[in-house]
Amino acid sequence: MGRGHLSRAAIEHRLATGRWQTLSRGIYLANSGTMTRRQRWWHAVLAAGAGRRATLAGTSALEQLGLRGYATTAIHVLIRARRRENDPPPGIVVHRSRTLIPADIHAMGLPPCTMPARSLVDAAQWAPDDDRARAIVAAGCQQRLVSAVDLDEVLARMSRVRRRRLIVEAVADARDGVASIAEADFLRLCRRAGLPEPSRQVRRTDASGRRRYLDVLFEEWNLQIEIDGGQHREVRHWWADMSRQNDLWTAGVRVLRFPAWVVRERPAEVLAQLWAALAAAGWRG
Repeated sequence: MGRGHLSRAAIEHRLATGRWQTLSRGIYLANSGTMTRRQRWWHAVLAAGAGRRATLAGTSALEQLGLRGYATTAIHVLIRARRRENDPPPGIVVHRSRTLIPADIHAMGLPPCTMPARSLVDAAQWAPDDDRARAIVAAGCQQRLVSAVDLDEVLARMSRVRRRRLIVEAVADARDGVASIAEADFLRLCRRAGLPEPSRQVRRTDASGRRRYLDVLFEEWNLQIEIDGGQHREVRHWWADMSRQNDLWTAGVRVLRFPAWVVRERPAEVLAQLWAALAAAGWRG
C-alpha cells in the first residue's frame, strides 16, 4: 500500500501519529513495531535500487532459500553494473555485477533473490576469509540446497570471480562426498602427503548391528578418522561420539580422532599419527 492507494495527506497523518514509520525515502513500515527479517529483506531490495528493485544475494539470498547456520547481520543485494544505486541505509551492502543474467534470478523469490548456485558462489567470494568461503560451499552442498553441476555452470561464466580457484576446489570436494570444511582440509592434507585416498560416507554395521555412516575411512586398513567440530563439546554429543567409537572398535575398526582446529593448525602432528596408524595396520607407503 502506498501513494497509489493513499493520498499524501493520509500517509503523513499515519506517520505523524506513529502508526507508520519512515524507513527510507518513499519506503514506509505500516506498523509501529520492529521490522521482521523478511521486512528487512524487502527494505533492502527497495532502498538500494534507485527506483528499481535490487536482488537479494549472497548469504542473504541463501538464508531466504533455506540455508542454515550462515545468516549475517548485514543484508547483501545485487544490482547490474550499469545501474545507479541510492546511498544504501546502514546494514545494507550493495554489490554490482556484469554477469547477472535472467537465469540467475529466482522466479518465485519474494523478495527477489538470486538462484541457489549463484547465491552460493557470491557468498563464497564475498566471505570475510577463505575458511568461511569453503564452509559456505560445503554447507550449501551438504544441505542439498544446490548441486555441484549447478555450481559448475555458474563458475564457467564467472571467470573473474574472487577466490575462483578456492571455490572450484570446494565444489570438487563436495562432489567427492566431503561433508564439512574440516573433512576437506583433511583430504587435502592426505593428498599433499602422498597418503592413500580415503573413502567418504561409507556404510558399515557396528557391533550392535546398527548401520553407521563413516565420514572418512581407509577401507583397506580398516582405519576410520573422526574429525570433531565445535558441536562435540556438548556433553550429549560427546557421549554419543564415544559410544559410536566404542562400537566401531568392538567391530574391529581402528579409530583416530582429531579436533578440526588441529587438522588446520597442526598438520604435522596429524600426519605423524596417521602414518603410524596406517603402518600399524599394514600399510607400506
